[in-house]
Amino acid sequence: MSGILVHEWLARTGGSENVFEVLSETFPDAARYALWDDSEGRFNGVGETWLASTPLRRSKALALPLMPLAWRQLPSAEADWVLTSSHLFAHHARFAGPARHAPKLVYAHTPARYIWVPELDGRGGSIPAKLMSSALKPLDRKRAQEPVAIAANSKFVAERIQATWQRDAEVIYPPVAVQDFAEAPVLSDADQAVLDALPEGFLFAVSRWVPYKRLDAAIAAGLASGRPVVLAGEGPDEARLRAEAEASGVDVRFLHRPSFPLLKALYRKAAALVFAPIEDFGIVPVEAMASGTPVVANGIGGAVESVIDGVTGAHVHDWESHTELAAAVDRAVASASNACVARAREFNTEVFTHRITHFVNSNIG
Repeated sequence: MSGILVHEWLARTGGSENVFEVLSETFPDAARYALWDDSEGRFNGVGETWLASTPLRRSKALALPLMPLAWRQLPSAEADWVLTSSHLFAHHARFAGPARHAPKLVYAHTPARYIWVPELDGRGGSIPAKLMSSALKPLDRKRAQEPVAIAANSKFVAERIQATWQRDAEVIYPPVAVQDFAEAPVLSDADQAVLDALPEGFLFAVSRWVPYKRLDAAIAAGLASGRPVVLAGEGPDEARLRAEAEASGVDVRFLHRPSFPLLKALYRKAAALVFAPIEDFGIVPVEAMASGTPVVANGIGGAVESVIDGVTGAHVHDWESHTELAAAVDRAVASASNACVARAREFNTEVFTHRITHFVNSNIG
């Protein structure tokens, strides 16, 4: 049976792009559509909406008010089913022709955060965004009634779907390339020198350096536990983080965009990963556990569903409490490496492929 895969927009990298890539491999005969394809060749043969031929593709913020309209003007197509990978408005997708009447399914990374949970998304705090949110909520909820079934990438998101779209959702965790972290990395001489220069027993955090990612919490955990900290990534928050590190007196090392082999080695050498943001799921904690490293995770959000408190890490509810942070680090570091690896395997790509295939087959009649 032929199908169509739909995604918001395609970039070269990104967690949702990783999901779309696995969906493409799982359903290799499906046609594919996106608002526009800026993946620089990672995805080929993807149909685009009319927004792709306008300058608006260079600005998601400016294009956003027109996205719901663009999704309703997809071309004529034939398909037995349509599966949308949605974190904004892709679930609004409607084709002309026979595909209009095909069962539509949704894999939801989240309902649009800036509309429904602006407290978790800085884009939703401005006055224009609040006005737009008020106008778009009824439409977004209406379009969310069209799918015959919805899958959410975590229980955390499924609860949000129930509260916002008023729909039930099956939980299918996103695919994590667990096998990529199971093997010891082969480092270049330069990367090995970087790794050898790091202090023993450090706490690790990796992400883009922006306030939302809460890298300051890793510094706080280092202060509370008396451990050095390594921050990997890059971003506009670097100056603030460096100032905070200097004021705290914690030994904090900043590594800019480590290579993938070095990233794998950092996961393995760290005493624990610190993961403080409230994420819809959180792939980084699973990567750490796949490397045998426990995780100090936020007690709110999707990471709670992968990190088992006292077994593969620890949950933190009050990041301002040095006592709780110190206890959480101790509890995490005491976790067994093999327990972390075993837990990570439950989120590997093969599990996702099996579950998403069953989700589609069981809902298309």
